[in-house]
Amino acid sequence: MAYHPHATPNFRNMIIKPMWMAMKTALRTIPGIGPRFFSDGYHGKHQVLIDETTAARIGEGHASAGQTYMADRETSPLVQNVARPVTVLYPYERLEDLEPWLFVPGEYNGRIGIVWETCTACKACVRICPNDCLHMESELRVNVLDTVEEEDEHGGYGSSIEAGGYLARPKEEFEEIEDFDLVTTHSDAPQQYDFAEVLDLSGDEVTVRWTETGDTETVSMDGMVPAEQDIVSGRIDLGRCMFCGLCMESCPFNSFFMTNEYDGMSGFTRDELWMDASRTRVLPSVHREAVDEELAKRATKEQAKRDRAAQRAAKKAAEKAGA
Repeated sequence: MAYHPHATPNFRNMIIKPMWMAMKTALRTIPGIGPRFFSDGYHGKHQVLIDETTAARIGEGHASAGQTYMADRETSPLVQNVARPVTVLYPYERLEDLEPWLFVPGEYNGRIGIVWETCTACKACVRICPNDCLHMESELRVNVLDTVEEEDEHGGYGSSIEAGGYLARPKEEFEEIEDFDLVTTHSDAPQQYDFAEVLDLSGDEVTVRWTETGDTETVSMDGMVPAEQDIVSGRIDLGRCMFCGLCMESCPFNSFFMTNEYDGMSGFTRDELWMDASRTRVLPSVHREAVDEELAKRATKEQAKRDRAAQRAAKKAAEKAGA
């Protein structure tokens, strides 16, 4: 299960940080010293009542645009030395922005994150869901076996690029983001690949039609990886989800994770509660341990399959030679 590091039950998070928070609360009340050294740039100051993301979504004509508020409602311009912390004004403020050590517990079931590269569309999650929240639809994606190089330990067991199929090219501006996590980002995971339909293969070159633009061009095979259309991804209706975590527990491929993310799961219409693949995608680099475990399992299975095929071929060749 994904969890926030600051929610780990240890001496720092359970003893030191709460005591330091209580001491800072008391020190803020000292005239002159408190607001100057212990205000964190937040307490006792006027703040804009809306963040940039929300402002862009609702527009300048919304009633909330441009409003300000006093973070500590006990203070005033006349008596600014008395600063008593109050409840965070969510969603305009968030815990990890104000007090990073304050966060939801590790057992909290929040936004669902999915490593789609390890999903096999077995639909165990769909069958186990008591509220019928999960729905499957097709999507172009790269299989986890095709994300490793040939020279790697588990490389060489993926599929091949064929005419009539699909391929993927890593985006030039994409960088492997080691610290991306739905726990704190409040945004979609970046898509790592550009996808294209394979029209023709000719030596080291391939003619493709890019799915995003519809343009046709002939490109080199270097850096291209196979892609699959028949792997299906899920759409999650959070309006019906009760965050029971059964989808995570039923997944045999370590694809589902219940994150600590409490944000990004609401909207002004029910359509905004549908979470598609881009809103649930977790990069394999984030859950590297679970992905490597599944990769090793699939590579071993594929190797055994190829060994059996080679044995059958050798047996037939021997029988044919003996005849």
